[in-house]
Amino acid sequence: MICRMLMGALLRQRGRVLTITLTMALGASLATAMLNVMMDIGDKVNQELKAYGANLSVVPKSVSLISDLYGASDDGAQENAAPEKYLAEDEIAKLKTIFWAFNIVDFTPYLQISAKVSGPSGTVEAQVWGAWFDKHLDTPTGESVDTGMVRMKSWWDIEGAWPARDDPSGAMIGASLASKLGVKQGDRISVAAGHLGEAVVSGVFHSGGSEDDDLFVPLPLAQEISGLRGLVSKIDVSALTTPENDLARRAAQDPNSLSRHEWDTWYCTAYISSIAYQIEEVISNARAKPVLQVAESEGAILQKTQLLMLLLTVLSLACSALAISNLVTASVMERSAEIGLLEAVGASASEVSFLVLAETMIATLAGGVAGYLAGRGFAQIIGHTVFGSAIAAKGLVPPLVALLVFAVTVAGSLPAIRLLASLRPAEVLHGR
Repeated sequence: MICRMLMGALLRQRGRVLTITLTMALGASLATAMLNVMMDIGDKVNQELKAYGANLSVVPKSVSLISDLYGASDDGAQENAAPEKYLAEDEIAKLKTIFWAFNIVDFTPYLQISAKVSGPSGTVEAQVWGAWFDKHLDTPTGESVDTGMVRMKSWWDIEGAWPARDDPSGAMIGASLASKLGVKQGDRISVAAGHLGEAVVSGVFHSGGSEDDDLFVPLPLAQEISGLRGLVSKIDVSALTTPENDLARRAAQDPNSLSRHEWDTWYCTAYISSIAYQIEEVISNARAKPVLQVAESEGAILQKTQLLMLLLTVLSLACSALAISNLVTASVMERSAEIGLLEAVGASASEVSFLVLAETMIATLAGGVAGYLAGRGFAQIIGHTVFGSAIAAKGLVPPLVALLVFAVTVAGSLPAIRLLASLRPAEVLHGR
């Protein structure tokens, strides 16, 4: 009987039922798209921000201490250099052995030296950086990775090209230094820092910063001319991180101040401070320092983007609830005589309310299913348009959308149910 009554009510109100279904479909589609993007956006935003530089700098402990205390550095002075002022190049691969190894997406070692650089227009004293331009590395875990400056300095405006992977003398020269020396792509320059070396300019870059006065050469060449074989000054690391919270900030100050449970939570979460701590565990004589401008920007942008998407989801569902409320209330008012007759022949108010809620639930359930499928498509459109990649489907989204559809249906039906409960069969049947 109830099924026949439901089917009859749905068929008689086809237009209104279809409107409720479409209303719920629109709300559910936006909620599905925003929830999928919001849950997958962390990695996407971090990947986008990785183009603007490293968020961790690994330096020797002694250099870090001098910098922290006095705000000074050695500026690449290599004469009579002590080994403790450098890191061992052969330990760099250990970065991919930490707990959050897969979150470390790129890294590049640098050896900073002061050298005399000679070109067609003369000789100048300049900062020379030995670096990996495009490095294929086999890690202790058996994983092979490709990393280097090519990926970490992708925003540079380059005239020419990056040096080839196996080029032992290819160099990248800053635009300001190139202007002083009168060099261009393909020119040969000499570099003297204890020993004499030669490099060929593969490209001239413009970074918009102090790097425009510097020269970048292959790391082996810088080690050879400085006599610092197997050593590097620092390692820039680009890692996918979770925004910092109070726990992460307390741990960054003193990990020993945490309880065992807090320490486990912090260590097993991809906070920048926990990744830095793990790097210090595997690299000898190292201090991993977050690049705060980048790290804090990542967290702030991610949190604001997620908040915006959450607000859009809430507002869309609130609009759906209001629209459903109006439609169901109008339906109850139009069917007041039918409802009064049902109560007059023995149906209780709760039974009639259940019947109205069931009709609405059937319409919104159909809309929720259609909206979820459409939302999956909208999420992919957002992913490819904004981030240039697909949005991964999250298993938590379907039950969340189902719960939200149920909540919106109940919230939208409450005003109509309250109106229904106030109806008096005698008055309704007499037209009052």
